[in-house]
Amino acid sequence: MQHRYVLTYVFLVWAALATAQTPPTSSTARSGKILVTDLTRIKQLGEIRLSPNGTQALYTLTSIEAADQPFEFDYRTHVYLTSTTPGSAPKALTRGTESARQPVWSPDGQSVVFSRTVKGKPQLFVMPLGGGEAYQLTSLPYGASNPQVSPDGKRILFSSTASFTELQTDTLLNPTRQAPKWSLEKPGLAGYVPNPKETVKPNPDGSLTEVWAYLAKDVDDKKAKVINRLNFQGESTTEPMMSFQHLYVVDFRTDGPMPTPKAITRGFASYQAAVWHPNGQVILAVTDRDPAQHPDREVDNAIVAIAADGSGTVTPVVSEAGKSFANPTPSPDGKRLAYLGGNSRGVDFAPLMVADLTGTTISNAKEIVFDRAAGNLRWANVPAPTTGKRKSAGAAGYTTLYFTAPSDGGFPIYRLNQQGVTERLSPFELGLTSFDVANGRMVYSQTSIDDPAALYTATPDFTTPALLNAPNADWLAGKTLSRPEKHVYTNSKGQAVDYWIMKPANYVAGRTYPLILNMHGGPTAMWGPGEQSMWHEFQYLCAQGYGIVYANPRGSGGYGQAFQRANYRDWGTGPTEDVLAAATAAAREAWVDTSRQVITGGSYAGYLTAWIVAHDNRFKAAFAQRGVYDLTTFMGEGNAWALVPNYFGLPWEPGAQAVLDANSPYSFVQNIKTPLLIKHGENDLRTGVIQSEMLYKSLKILNRPVEYVRMPGATHELSRTGNVRQRIDRLLRIYEFFERFVGDTGKAK
Repeated sequence: MQHRYVLTYVFLVWAALATAQTPPTSSTARSGKILVTDLTRIKQLGEIRLSPNGTQALYTLTSIEAADQPFEFDYRTHVYLTSTTPGSAPKALTRGTESARQPVWSPDGQSVVFSRTVKGKPQLFVMPLGGGEAYQLTSLPYGASNPQVSPDGKRILFSSTASFTELQTDTLLNPTRQAPKWSLEKPGLAGYVPNPKETVKPNPDGSLTEVWAYLAKDVDDKKAKVINRLNFQGESTTEPMMSFQHLYVVDFRTDGPMPTPKAITRGFASYQAAVWHPNGQVILAVTDRDPAQHPDREVDNAIVAIAADGSGTVTPVVSEAGKSFANPTPSPDGKRLAYLGGNSRGVDFAPLMVADLTGTTISNAKEIVFDRAAGNLRWANVPAPTTGKRKSAGAAGYTTLYFTAPSDGGFPIYRLNQQGVTERLSPFELGLTSFDVANGRMVYSQTSIDDPAALYTATPDFTTPALLNAPNADWLAGKTLSRPEKHVYTNSKGQAVDYWIMKPANYVAGRTYPLILNMHGGPTAMWGPGEQSMWHEFQYLCAQGYGIVYANPRGSGGYGQAFQRANYRDWGTGPTEDVLAAATAAAREAWVDTSRQVITGGSYAGYLTAWIVAHDNRFKAAFAQRGVYDLTTFMGEGNAWALVPNYFGLPWEPGAQAVLDANSPYSFVQNIKTPLLIKHGENDLRTGVIQSEMLYKSLKILNRPVEYVRMPGATHELSRTGNVRQRIDRLLRIYEFFERFVGDTGKAK
């Protein structure tokens, strides 16, 4: 029996990858069943930018293309131009093997600026829409990203990231060769900063200075990593050397000699979320509040104004101890500033703020009453109504703020009305995460049950939506999809918990099917019908004859601050109550075979999977993905370690260790008897691979049914991004493992 399953799985992998590598025939592409290799056919929409007059839109489209090596794939992103008139065909502005991203318009709407990879680094290009090739604007050794054209159209703001060592010798970013204002925290060497220009000969038997040179050479030759910083873990490798994002301005040019960029920020600091002030004289950006504090230890930041002339003048605009700020967005007339600002620590999201702006000084800062995590802030004009009562009452147009926010299982677009009250424009059932508004026109990307990504246009009040482009329409034609049905459960705290049930795609009345409880991570993530990252996984598993139930338990985002904090010091028991209540309700459906229930989840939901099978025996099999299983060791090996003090406290604080142990699935490993598949990326430093190894090894010692899959080279992703072949492998392993225990789907009653 065991050998049969192994052989079946090998055949499934071979067949799936062979199909993925070969262009699908029309019968395969139009098969009614969602295939695992349909993952390679999904095209995703990215940034959207409307032209100043609102008649055209730029957007990026990411596709998965077959690579030169067998069974391997590459992600490619390119810039497209479309009219905002429905029925117009989009035009690819970029093409080829090198991706292009971050398109922006010139103020006159005649040119497009974008970034494209050149020799491994992003650089800026300008493309005149009247004809001609793209002109390369930058060739910086650190790369150039995030372009923004000045209000007068004469300059381009962009960012570039340099390492600590590069900053030490860079004549633009550190012209005086100054050391940081903060300590490198090298024990016994206060204030010591090695000088890469020193010409001391490395000598292991020489003077102390020569020994320093020898040890530095070992680091350069990758024989050693010396770590003194707190946040030394990246996503895939340790990072003992810090990097810093700086801002530049370069002249706008479409031909002639390449212009020389001017650095407008300097030193050992980073500047994020930079935007032009409408006056064109300063840049608004976010940076650490205290430049004398080590960047790894400074949790507060500030919004600052930076002189665009390169003089180095930096003026605080919004700054407060214990607070962090993000997304500074000035109104087009420069009289108001929208931003996000809240507590630097804790289980919170930053409230939406709007203030009066006079030059670079704010006043009358007001928190908008909106208990959701706003983002993607955009100012735009709302035109005066042309029909209805408001027209007869003499209503006029006005400038207001648009934004998105995960909410109640959806990703709607909101705006402020003239009274400063939020209005939801789009339904909860849709996922709208990228959009732009200009000159009486809105363009947005939409994820729905029927399509993972499509481009739409509408009026600024979201009336008369119309399809502009459906890049997935061809391969989706004829596919049978499962449609989630929403339900609500009231938990023991009196909170409403949303959950959704999906029937098998080819459900037949009178037959019974296995049920998957699929859970989200975060723990502050949120799922719903408009969830883009899970679209293919849900539809594939339903196509395989499984039903799915998923929920947003306490601690999820999208339901307000109180709901998000409801799992404080309670990652296991409370959220388990909520997801199991959803599973219990789904199991009452006539088509569910209650003897064939399985469970899975990734990251925090990998934690929750292990927690549940250590406390509940209803599931026939479980798949825990890239999870956290022991909270104390997670403090040491995960770059998301700050979740521990934010939710539970530090282990050495009074009473904290008992709470950490009581909330760790590993504390209950001896109770796990459910067959368990554990998956982790070998290079995953967000949660740390030792988490899975502790769980696996302990279960093997206990002689429990457990299997462990490590993905070579993989980081924390694979459900959303990462190597495509490994993403296919992951989905097949979910299906194959569950089939071992609950196979033969669609049994007659």
